[in-house]
Parts: sequence; C-alpha cells; structure tokens
Amino acid sequence: MLSVLRNRTFLHLFAAQIVALVGTGLATVALGLLAYDLAGADAGSVLGTALAIKMLAYVGIAPVVTALAHRIPRRRLMAASDLTRAAVALTLPFVTEVWQVYVLIFVLQSASAAFTPAFQSVIPEVLPEERAYTRALSLSRLAYDTESLVSPVLAAALLALISYHWLFWGTAAGFLASAALVVSAVLPTPIRPERAEADGGVLARSVRGTRLFLAVPRLRAMLALDLAAAAASAMVIVNTVVYVRDQLGRPAADVPVALGAYGAGSMAVALLLPRVLDRTPDRSVMLPAAFGIVGLFALLAAVTAAGAGAWRWPVLLTVWTAFGAVGSLILTPTGRVLRDSVADEDLPAVFAAQFSLSHGCWLLTYPLAGWLGATLGLTEASAALGVVTSASAVLAARAWRRVPAESAPVPVASGGRGAAVPG
Repeated sequence: MLSVLRNRTFLHLFAAQIVALVGTGLATVALGLLAYDLAGADAGSVLGTALAIKMLAYVGIAPVVTALAHRIPRRRLMAASDLTRAAVALTLPFVTEVWQVYVLIFVLQSASAAFTPAFQSVIPEVLPEERAYTRALSLSRLAYDTESLVSPVLAAALLALISYHWLFWGTAAGFLASAALVVSAVLPTPIRPERAEADGGVLARSVRGTRLFLAVPRLRAMLALDLAAAAASAMVIVNTVVYVRDQLGRPAADVPVALGAYGAGSMAVALLLPRVLDRTPDRSVMLPAAFGIVGLFALLAAVTAAGAGAWRWPVLLTVWTAFGAVGSLILTPTGRVLRDSVADEDLPAVFAAQFSLSHGCWLLTYPLAGWLGATLGLTEASAALGVVTSASAVLAARAWRRVPAESAPVPVASGGRGAAVPG
C-alpha cells in the first residue's frame, strides 16, 4: 500500500491531508470547550447548531464553488482554502458571542467544501493506474480513521500543558502546513471541458454533478449506499454516549473505547481492502456491505431490547467494530466508482456532487438518530434506521445491476478514458 508514496506529488498531497486532519481534530476539541465557555449548559445546542451549519455548508457550497472555480488552477484553489481555514482558526480564540462562532464555522466549512472535492478529483489524475489509485483511496480512508483516534489523545495531552485556546493555533499551523505542501506539489494539467455547457451559467455548472448522479445508474446506487453508511455512522456518533452511560451503566472512560472500536473496524478494512479490490469488482464489495448494515441494525435492536447483562458490553463493541468495517467497505471504493463512471473532465463536478450529496445523507441521519433515540428509545431508533438502510440497500441493488453497457463512462461528455472497470 505504501508504494504509492513514492509518487512525489501524491506524497505531498497525502501529507497535506494528514496535517489538515490533525488540525481539524484539535479544532473539534477546542470548539467544544469554547462553546462551554460561551454557553455553559447550553453548549450542546451550540455544537449541534455548528454541526448543522457545517453540513449545510458542505451540501450547498461544494457544487457552487466547483462551478465558479472550474477555470482556477486547483493548486491555487486548495492553497487559498487552507489559508482561509487557517485565518478562521486564528480568529476563533477571540470570539465573545455565540453568533460569531456560527459565522466563523460557516466560513471555515465553506473553505473545506472547496478544498476537499478539488483534492479528491486530482488524485485519480496523479495516480491513473487502477492498482495505485485503489491503494491511495485506502490510505486516505486510513488517514481519516487515524485522525479520529489520534487527535483526541493529542488534544488531551496538550490540554495538560496549555489552555484550549492554543489548540486553535495548532489548527492554524496544520492548515498552513497543508497549504505549503499543496503549493510544493506539481499537479497534472487538468482536462478542460470543450462542450458548450462548460461555458454556461453558474447554475448549470453547479448542478452538473448532481445531474450526472441522476443519469448514471451506478451513481444513483452510490447515493443510496452513502445513505446506508451515513445511517450506521450516525447511530455510532450520536448515540454511543447514551448506550455506554445510560443503557449499559458504564463509566465515561468507556465512551472513547466504544468509539475506538468503530474506528478500529474501519481501519482494519482500509488496510485489507486493496488486495480484495484487485480481484473483486466494487459492486461485489459495496452492496453486500449495505445489506450487512441492515443485519447489524437488527442485532443492535435485539441487544438494546434485551435485559441487563454484562454480555451486552462486548456485543456492543463487536457491533460498533462491524459498523466501522462495513462502512469502510462502502466508502473506501467510492472514488473508483466515480472515476469509472464519468469522463475525465467531469471528475471535479462529480466529486463535488458526491461530497455534497453524501453530507446531505448525514444531515438527514444525524438528527434522525438523535431525535428517535431521545423520543422513542434506542430500540426504535435502531429499527427505524435499519428500515432506512434496508430501503437504501434494495434501491442500490436495483439501480446497480450487472449490465455490460455500464462498464463504460456515461456519454454525456467527450474525452473520457474509454472503457472503465466493470462493477
């Protein structure tokens, strides 16, 4: 897997991703403490609103920025996004009102919505060979999982020595380092669209990626699979503390243990998946994973409804680990499916659309998991999300059939790579 790091351009981009993720993780911890300083007992509502603002920025900004920036050099766009995020991080320690947090979070996440799709769309051009690109996707997935485990530990160690305000400076340093690494990378010259629509208005270019998702059957299936993965992650992220503290009556120290089990499952798959994808079509990996999530929700509902017992804690850890594993089975190959479904010049639009639409799935499932768990109970929440996942898996299977004609990019753009990998 590490052989792709011999590519100097990818090495610089991957390093930029790592340092930016660490900075983001530090900001997450610091933001929670800042919210408590500003709002006290209402800190939870502040963070909930900030999370909703983040998702709304992701859903609405990514396609628009891609449409406006289709002629801007991608290196310049990514570096400007990093510098914007660094400026916001440096400003956050000085805010005194909750509304200022909301405004700055919107700016920061809008910059992230510009950076991430551009970053994702350039990787298949840097590593055009299928085997290398698959390993790059697994490394990227591994980076996200590692950040979720390492950043809280690093933040805790730093907080033993310094005030949480200094964590924002660490965040800014991460983004500045990311910008420097991006600038130092030599990116391939992008393929410019030649069709008339490329010169159309901002709205036409903004919705192009979404139109591609609706036009290509396996991209419609990809959207359904995103919803299934979002349902699993939402249950874990939103309700882990409720399961550990209220359902099982375990100490607060077991909350990160449960979250770590989820991350460990995802990391294990990210490490093992490249060899599997070398000989197995994406469809044969992703669709069974979606149906696996359905089974896990059924098991979770049964465990939740069962009486008290020490056995429920190891079962919960097993389910959380399995949630992380099947989620990674869906999310890791996503870039391969997108790359093999459209022509090269449509990659920025389709990556931006996938970024936006997948976060729309999380915008739906996060409050659904929280609201159902709080009002109806965790058993009912597990069952309801299981129904959502079941419908998503069936829709994905119906849309993504084994049709030979679908092994080539959709003919809505010229200059594609020709035949793509089936599955």
